Amino acid sequence: GADFMSGQGTVAAGQPTTHRPDRYRLYIDESGDHAYKKLAEVSHRYLALLGLWCRQRDEYVALHDSLEKLRRDVFGPRPDDPVILHREDIINKRGDFYVLQDPGKEKALNDGLLQLVQNSSFRMVCIVIDKQQHQDKYASPMHPYHYCLAAVLQRYCGWLNYKNVVGDVLAEARGRAEDQQLESAYANIHASGTLYLDASTAQRVLTSKSLKLRRKDADIAGLQLADVLAHPVKQWVLWQKGIIAEPQGYGRRLADAARLKFNVRNDTGQVEGYGWKLL
Repeated sequence: GADFMSGQGTVAAGQPTTHRPDRYRLYIDESGDHAYKKLAEVSHRYLALLGLWCRQRDEYVALHDSLEKLRRDVFGPRPDDPVILHREDIINKRGDFYVLQDPGKEKALNDGLLQLVQNSSFRMVCIVIDKQQHQDKYASPMHPYHYCLAAVLQRYCGWLNYKNVVGDVLAEARGRAEDQQLESAYANIHASGTLYLDASTAQRVLTSKSLKLRRKDADIAGLQLADVLAHPVKQWVLWQKGIIAEPQGYGRRLADAARLKFNVRNDTGQVEGYGWKLL
């Protein structure tokens, strides 16, 4: 029988109580586009997918609360119309971010974001793909976003497996056709694994056969943080590989704070290949 007060079923004598593993969620956003055009320009040639994950019951709640406090401090209380952090709008100081024309407000947001990144508990992976090389190598190249998704999931599932925990995946919804493609790419990985990810491992650690998709305006803290970090972390990776000059300015400070969160190889602490990779 069930104990109605606790909501827990009672366990028969001699039966071990099943311990429910901690649950994590991976939040994904991209920087760059997935079209094979204007590839001569660095800004169009490289697509990055950034994923970050944290434990839902405490780490994520703390991240959400920090973001809420930061927005309240900068934009005032807006319970029914929250300001959704979106890097392009922030940089262009448009829409809700028009107030950043005031240097004091801009500094408050910039400093606050840096602190939020430093103080929050999350793990991060950034996969960058060179679409030019991808196109040259394959007659009909796999959708670059899906290629990156496989690489991100491989690392996320590897981490979940190593820690003996479980999790799911939430990405930003971008449009019906794209969303359907993305959902099917995820479903394929869940069903069949990848070259480097066993299907049985994927099915054991991922709690859902399907990808969760939410629009940017849904006010998901994890998606907003991924949106803000994707471009500066991509630039940092391209600099590491000698593709662009050393980034300067605020984006570089943000990337420096975020790179301490990179996934690493446990025994050696190696970051490249585990926390970030250029495909």
